[in-house]
Amino acid sequence: MPIGNDLRRAQQEVNGIDDKSSLWFRAAMKRTRTICLVGIAGMLSLSACAELNQLNIALGGGDVAAQSPVSAPAEGLPTGAAQTAETLDRSTAEERVAASRTVSGGRTLGQTVASLGSPAEPGFWLKTPLVNTQVAGRARDRATGNSVAVTLIPIDGPPTAGSRMSLSAMRALKVSLTDLVTLDVSR
Repeated sequence: MPIGNDLRRAQQEVNGIDDKSSLWFRAAMKRTRTICLVGIAGMLSLSACAELNQLNIALGGGDVAAQSPVSAPAEGLPTGAAQTAETLDRSTAEERVAASRTVSGGRTLGQTVASLGSPAEPGFWLKTPLVNTQVAGRARDRATGNSVAVTLIPIDGPPTAGSRMSLSAMRALKVSLTDLVTLDVSR
């Protein structure tokens, strides 16, 4: 081996190349090769998209490139302009008062911790694993004693799993929308 290394060094001296230059040159060639391969792959994928668009036009589907990728929001759903709970909540003050009226009795189903559910879903509801079928019920905030009439909607999970509450119901309970609220649930 020493003879081979000596021979390589002698050859590099004759050619004017040292080990550092040789290593730099090899690394630069690898980077150049990688950049070329990435560029070729990008051009191939773009040309494939153009061919698919032409095929779509030929099959009567229309020009995909000319179609608008953004569609209008579904009617009744809030747009990006709705920033506050008041603008998102579609319940009226009268509905919140009616839902908050105290009613005695009812069978206790258990306790759950609830977070805010989808603000796009209107109404007074609580999605909870405490029920197996949709039923009318009541949720009472353990901290304040405020309660609200809700539709109890079943979700999968053990009874100890968390629940999700509608925006309208959380506002009727007068709790922060970012809180995890401990509730007593009854029907």
